[in-house]
Amino acid sequence: MALDVYFSATPNGWKISIMLEELREAGVELPETRIHMVDLMAGDQFTPEFTAINPNQKMPALVDDGRAVMESCAILQYLGEKYPTPLYPTDERRWDVLPWLYWQAANLGPAFGNKLSYTRYINVPDEEKAHPLERFGKESLRLVAILGRRFEKHPYICGDTFTVADIAAFPWIRAYKWAKVDITTQPSVVDWLKRVRARPGVDRGVAYGVPEDEVDSFSKERRERYKARGAQIAANENLKTSV
Repeated sequence: MALDVYFSATPNGWKISIMLEELREAGVELPETRIHMVDLMAGDQFTPEFTAINPNQKMPALVDDGRAVMESCAILQYLGEKYPTPLYPTDERRWDVLPWLYWQAANLGPAFGNKLSYTRYINVPDEEKAHPLERFGKESLRLVAILGRRFEKHPYICGDTFTVADIAAFPWIRAYKWAKVDITTQPSVVDWLKRVRARPGVDRGVAYGVPEDEVDSFSKERRERYKARGAQIAANENLKTSV
């Protein structure tokens, strides 16, 4: 039996690599874990082989002993349920965590993702970007302020314990400079970001898919490569209307 993880070095991909390393940090003996790099620019996500695993043709995906799981937050929940640790409570306390896991998927990820796309990737005249930049910029700041209020009361999103909710949110908040979302307006969020980044499991998880010397600061070459990849994926002419 093995865990097959289909991965690319993006915020959604890092959710899964961080979860794997945090489970190991919690003492879980995971089965053999095979990381399959998904080249988004090459269109690996659209191949018949990958589509059989993830019909939505998005990364990441997981195959566990024949069971395929798609969607990053669903994968976090799946791993949390299969390998019980404080990362994902299995009693009534899971209802302190699950809503915030879904909150990230439905709110934080889309807002930051759209702000990032219009900031870095979508090549249209500035006047056409003005409204979405303002809209998603303000929404991103509103969501950061929600986290700020949480962290005024306790060190992690769901209380005193680090959970999958923190794992889901961290890679997106970590990208605040790339998305040009000024999280420094919420000092408690900056403190949380540093607190999470200092965890050994997180440290190993964010190293997946990037050179050791670029884990926290991408080279100019890599930034340009990410920008080109993002522009290619975001371009309307490259969007698919069928599978």
